This record gives sequence, structure tokens and C-alpha cells, in this order.
Amino acid sequence: MAGTGASPLARAEHFIWLTARVLEQRRFAYHFLDGRADAVEAALAAHLNEDGGYGHALEPDLRGPMSQPLHTAHALHVLDSVGRCGGMRVERVCRYLTEVSTRDGALPAVHPSQRGYPCAPFIPVVDDPPSELLATGPVVGVLHRNEVWHAWLFRATDFCWNAVDALEHSHPYEIQAAVAFLDGVPDRSRAEAAADRLGRLVREQRLAVLDPADRASYPVAPGYAPGEQHFPYDYARVPGSLARGWFTDEEMARSLDFLAGEQREDGGWPVNWRSWAPGPQIEARPMVTVQALLTLRAHGRDIA
Repeated sequence: MAGTGASPLARAEHFIWLTARVLEQRRFAYHFLDGRADAVEAALAAHLNEDGGYGHALEPDLRGPMSQPLHTAHALHVLDSVGRCGGMRVERVCRYLTEVSTRDGALPAVHPSQRGYPCAPFIPVVDDPPSELLATGPVVGVLHRNEVWHAWLFRATDFCWNAVDALEHSHPYEIQAAVAFLDGVPDRSRAEAAADRLGRLVREQRLAVLDPADRASYPVAPGYAPGEQHFPYDYARVPGSLARGWFTDEEMARSLDFLAGEQREDGGWPVNWRSWAPGPQIEARPMVTVQALLTLRAHGRDIA
């Protein structure tokens, strides 16, 4: 059992074994304990449906068995993190993405098949949902980064470019989706130019808390929970992200200091979005904890 004097990693490990789903346990083991990619993929397969998409509350705020774009985006992120984002598994995913895409070839945030199953009240389920950069950007970005080529990507990539170029007023999660797209898309010069514009937008609209000591002066986006703010590390998860150029070294260091200080007594990191049921909150904290550790390590912080 990790004591109060233990390292951040040791404290987080105790929290993971105490609270996490098998998938997050396997991911923690892979990233920090020399675990096997096969074990991560096997745990992820429990969420895989016959249509090639992923469901079964992989994203905790969407409950029920049905495949959803947000679940499937999460699955691709996991596969990418263990070097398994390719082959027939991704071919099946792309067939699913083709089937659930809207008329313009991109993804809705929530497919109508969610209707009838529990989901967070802040996630609307509508019969004819529009395409969303929020859902499409991360998927397109990760597929391009892994050099996946599929017919679905052509129109979806065009949609993302148009959506990014049209952004004038945004919110943190949409900006994160745009970054995920820009970090993976092949046209690097265009991506760098788009990222430079988005960085100015983030600073002008105060979408990142640049000084945690003055956190109260930064706005919370409409519809977000009280305190649901974002920091430089939320946009630049790794130093190589285009979003890293949006922030000075001092701003980045302050945000990482804040992130490190957010670890709770039980070893886990908190969820800052709106809680609506006990189960999703319990399942989300280990996910957030693994991400916090990966972010700190990627930026050179000592977590061991």
C-alpha cells in the first residue's frame, strides 16, 4: 500500500488497483509497469461490437451497449497509445465510421442509437444530428498519424479542414479536437498555419488558464460545470504538439505544477466536468489519472 510519502506514481498505482476498470488497469500496467500491449487490446475488445464500433460505456458518460463515435474515437486513442492502430481492426472501424457518418461524410457527436440508454444530461440525443469537429477531428487525426488510408478519410478530412478554418468563437473541447486533427494531418504547413491562428484565438478568448494563481479571473465556457477550466497542458499533452507553441515556457511550467498538485490523497486525479451519476464519475477518475501521469512524464516531470 502506498503511503503519504510515496511517489506520485506509486500513489496513483494504488488508486488504479483500488478503483479502475480492467482497461485502465491494463493501460496503467502497459505505460508504467512494462505491461503488454496484447493485454490492453484484449481489455479493449470487451467494448467492441459486431458493427466494428465500440460501445458498452467505453466513454463513461454514454451508457449502454450501442456503438458510438465518441466510444470509437476513445478506442482508437487507446490502440494508438499501444502501437496497434492499424490492420484489419482499423479497417473494421473505418467501415463502422462510414455507416454512421452524416450526409457530409463526418461524424455526429452522438448517434441516435443512444436513445433509450442512460447518458449524461448535457449530451443531447437527436434524430438527425449534425457533423461535429468534436467527434471527427480526433478520429481523423489519429488515423492519419498512423498512415491509415481508407475512403472514409477523404470527405472527413475535408470536413475537418473546413470546420477548423471556420472557427471564430469556440470552447476548450472543440479546440482540443482541432489540435488532435492538426497534430496528425499530413499537410504540415497548412496545419502549422491553422494552429497558429487557433493559438491566438485561445489566448484572445481566454480559453486556457495561463496563471493558476489567478484562476478565478478566467471564464468558464457556457454549459460547462463550475471550475471546468482548461490549462496549457490540456491542449499540449506532449511537447511535440502544435499547441505547445501557444504558451511560453513559464506558462507551461505553471500549468504542469498545477497538474502535479491536483493529485488527491487517494492517489487519483479529480474529474472537473459535471457529475451526473456515481458510476461514470468512478470510472472516469482512473482515466483522468492515467492521462495526468502520461502528460507529466511527456513534459519531463519526475513522477516515479
